Order: sequence, then C-alpha cells, then structure tokens
Amino acid sequence: MEFMELIWAYILVFLLAAIPFVEAVYLTPIAVVAGLSPVPTFILAVLGNLITVYFVILFINKIKQWRRKKKQQSNKKATKAENIWKKYGLPGLTLIGPFLIGSHLSAFLCLVFGGTKRQVTVWMTISIVGWSLLLGILAALGFEFMNVENPFIERFFEEQ
Repeated sequence: MEFMELIWAYILVFLLAAIPFVEAVYLTPIAVVAGLSPVPTFILAVLGNLITVYFVILFINKIKQWRRKKKQQSNKKATKAENIWKKYGLPGLTLIGPFLIGSHLSAFLCLVFGGTKRQVTVWMTISIVGWSLLLGILAALGFEFMNVENPFIERFFEEQ
C-alpha cells in the first residue's frame, strides 16, 4: 500500500469512528483484520468515537430541547437501555451499551437517566477505550497466531 493510501485509510478509520452507530469497538478489529497497524488504528478509532461522544455529553441540554420539540416517543433501544440502567446502573449501561445501542445513544441515555456529565464522560471513556483495546488486541493476535492470509482483503489493498 502506498503512503498516501495508508494515510487515507487511517483518516477513514478516524472519520468512520466519529459517526454515530459506527463504533470504535467494531471498527478497530475490522481495520486490524484488514491489514492496518493495530496501534494507530486503535488510537484513531478511539479518538474519533470519543470526540463525538464528548459532543453529545457537552451539548446534552440542546439535544434534550431538540428531542422535546420533535416529541419523540420511547423506542425499543431506549427501553432496553433503561432496563440495563435499572439493573446495572451507569457502569453497566456504559459498558454494555456500545454493543446494544451504540456509544452515542448510551451516553445520551445515561445523562437522561440521571448520570452526571463527569461520570458519563469517565465511564464512556473507560468503555470505548477498554473494548476497542481488547477487541483490537484479540484481532491482531488472532490473525497473527492463526497466520491467516485473506485473499479478499489482500486484493482490496492491492494496486489496480
């Protein structure tokens, strides 16, 4: 892969991770399996994801006002999150939420259910960093350990 293609791939990791419902938790192992280096992939995916989650936390009051204007009804994801909140509290929702409802919605709902901005920021950071690190390491070690060669992925990165 040429240098500029590599740079573009890492920029894409950062940008994709910043999109709600495209989680660093999933993106990190996928990018590692696709052939990107685990450390910069992890750092960029986590940064992209955290920046937008921090925006949700920072602008929670504006988001609540916007939702009130739209008068949105409760949905399945919010109900599922509320059940997790009642059973496991803030740590549970921030650790389980990225897999079930996404990190952005998890952060929003943690604040709605009564978490403070500081608590939600700390726990979401722990969750996103921890899960991305764990799954990124497993992806890197798994493919290295199994000596997997994936022709589809290799063709994707070959020069045309």
